[in-house]
Amino acid sequence: MAEHVFGAAVIGGGIVGTATAMALSGKIDGGVVVLEKEDRLAAHQTGNNSGVIHSGLYYRPGSLKARNCVAGREALYAFCAENNIPHDRCGKLVVATRSSEIPALDRLEERGRANGLEGVRRLEADALQEYEPHVNGIAGLWVPPTGIVDYHAVTAAFADKVTERGGEIRLKTGFLSRHADGTEQVIETTNGRVRCGILVNCAGLQSDRVARACGVDPGLKIIPFRGEYYVLKPEKESLVRNLIYPVPDPRFPFLGVHFTRMVNGGVEAGPNAVPAFRREGYRKLDISPRDMIDTFLYRGFMRMGLRHMRMGIGEMWRSWVKPAFVASLRRLIPEISGSDVSRGGAGVRAQALEPDGTLVDDFRIVEAPGMVHVLNAPSPAATASITIGETIAARVLEQVK
Repeated sequence: MAEHVFGAAVIGGGIVGTATAMALSGKIDGGVVVLEKEDRLAAHQTGNNSGVIHSGLYYRPGSLKARNCVAGREALYAFCAENNIPHDRCGKLVVATRSSEIPALDRLEERGRANGLEGVRRLEADALQEYEPHVNGIAGLWVPPTGIVDYHAVTAAFADKVTERGGEIRLKTGFLSRHADGTEQVIETTNGRVRCGILVNCAGLQSDRVARACGVDPGLKIIPFRGEYYVLKPEKESLVRNLIYPVPDPRFPFLGVHFTRMVNGGVEAGPNAVPAFRREGYRKLDISPRDMIDTFLYRGFMRMGLRHMRMGIGEMWRSWVKPAFVASLRRLIPEISGSDVSRGGAGVRAQALEPDGTLVDDFRIVEAPGMVHVLNAPSPAATASITIGETIAARVLEQVK
């Protein structure tokens, strides 16, 4: 009996991979299969973030991030409503705590309006407490389109759509290698061989390695940054109504330590951003010699480290010293004390880095015959997952015409 040849095989069962498979389902001859190395979907970046539905406030107008975030946000809200997924369009407050942040706050306001955000309101100091009674600041932006959701539930719903339309989800099926057999792609996995017409790499933290194993030079390297969270004790959750963010440093793609009310209850505070010693290392002492060599001997990382040494030292200090982390929280809510928070979980962000030390800020998708490689899917990838999945699917379908 001849092996089944799928129209497309998607490597990676996170939210981008499942959204891409959903977009392809029913549209490609042979169907689609998702290959996930873990025993569950959304095991890494998707399942370890704070669950924010981003508005599109931060992104350069016209960029893939901006276009997909604004359209994807509304598509995600509609999907959640249609599929009974708990979510809340609660809004967020971006707070300037010092005068030096006002120019950056001005730029955020301009970007938000350029990206079509409705209801964005500039606030002076005396109006901040209308939205967050315990916050401290000299000015702010109220951003109504921001919300919260459980991305585990969203990913599971995407996967359900895939299987309902005849596709497959294969867990415990890790990518090993790929070779071409005529017009077909042959993928060797930890759970047998898979044949397909198009290979779609949505492997997140491993995406550059998958690309290289497929004979494609990604031109960058994935650097893992761990983001650590604290959680507010239940009796202190009333200090935060919804979401409170600082004004981010425009030099970095990280948004700074913030407060997030979670859709299933509780309030998180964080994350920081420190280099991880393992690509899937969620604890400080999770170590992979291979991953450390890949990161710390990469000339792009060394150049970035020299360029931003002061920021890096500060992030490491906050990682190891709780009072330093709490001090960053107190800038936004002065009432917070060290006894009000306890350590929570952590996530690892797959940050693509150019050889010259430049942090890749936008989505990066590279094509080769029979392959589409998603090499950088930064925040707001979860928010924009439906439209990003459709974008990737369109590139796949273009190859099979």
